[in-house]
Amino acid sequence: MARSLRIASLAAPDADKRVLILDAATRVFAERGFFGAQVADIARRAGIAAGTVYLYFRSKDELLISVFDRTMQDAIREGRETLATIDDPTARLHRIAHLHLARLGSDRDLAVVFQVELRQSTKFMARLSTSRLRDYLGLIRDTIADGQARGAFRAQVPATLAAKVFFGALDEMATNWILSDRRYALVDDADAVVDVFLHGVSTS
Repeated sequence: MARSLRIASLAAPDADKRVLILDAATRVFAERGFFGAQVADIARRAGIAAGTVYLYFRSKDELLISVFDRTMQDAIREGRETLATIDDPTARLHRIAHLHLARLGSDRDLAVVFQVELRQSTKFMARLSTSRLRDYLGLIRDTIADGQARGAFRAQVPATLAAKVFFGALDEMATNWILSDRRYALVDDADAVVDVFLHGVSTS
């Protein structure tokens, strides 16, 4: 991985350097932990000089936040594009769950950064909870509110609360996946999460 990143950096135009650095930062944060990682480690993994990193990012903190922002921007964009093609609220929830778990399940390092490293600091969590995460939760909340308006979901449950519960379930499945000794496809849990969310565990 490190060798391929170094080779890629030789031909990467300036517009791609930011992506190269963020990819390297994701790997290094996952391997060494945010507090154990150094900017020099990230530069080495990217195959560039340490000073080059500071041309794009002011600090290691900004690198971590940028990893989060980039991933959430992609998730929100993909979610909006996909949900726009699906009318049924239940089908939309299934799609959200699949996209969420597939994204993290396809990149274990990214999942480690999201589920572990970003949560090491209350400063990061406070900032992130009022930024992209709010917009992402909005996709879920709007889907639930639409289902309530159509009579498909219980209207007595606040849509915002339900969205947080749904996100929390997906979040816990991702955390369990990275901590588990068993290797399995994370996305395979998506439909079960939606089923439990919608129907619970009651037989009545």
